[in-house]
Amino acid sequence: VQLVESGGGLVQAGGSLRLSCAVSGYTFSSYDMGWFRRAPGKEREFVGYIRWNGDTFYAASVKGRFTISRDNNRNTVYLQMNSLKPEDTAVYYCAAATVTTTKDSEYEYWGQGTQVTVSS
Repeated sequence: VQLVESGGGLVQAGGSLRLSCAVSGYTFSSYDMGWFRRAPGKEREFVGYIRWNGDTFYAASVKGRFTISRDNNRNTVYLQMNSLKPEDTAVYYCAAATVTTTKDSEYEYWGQGTQVTVSS
C-alpha cells in the first residue's frame, strides 16, 4: 500500500495550494480518506475527510477555506487550500480508513507527508 502526497510548498498568506495524494495497493473507492497536519511543536490534528461516497467533513479551523475531493478513477484525493494563513503551516498527511472518523488512530494507511509553509 502506498499513499504519496505532493503539491506542498511555500506560499504567501492569502494564497492557495492544492495537495494531491495518489494511492495504490488497495481498493481506493472503498475507503474514506482523511487529511491531517502537524505544525511544529504541536500534535497532529484532523483537517477533514471525504467518505467513499463523496461526503465531506472539515475541522472548524479550515471550514470554508479548504475543500477535499477525490477521483476514484485516478485513485487520488485532493486538498484544495484557499485563503491560507501562517497558522496553516504544517506537514500535511493523507490517510485511509474503512470507518468514518476524525481520529488519527483509526486510519490504517498513511502517506509520508508534504510540507506547507505560509509566509506572512
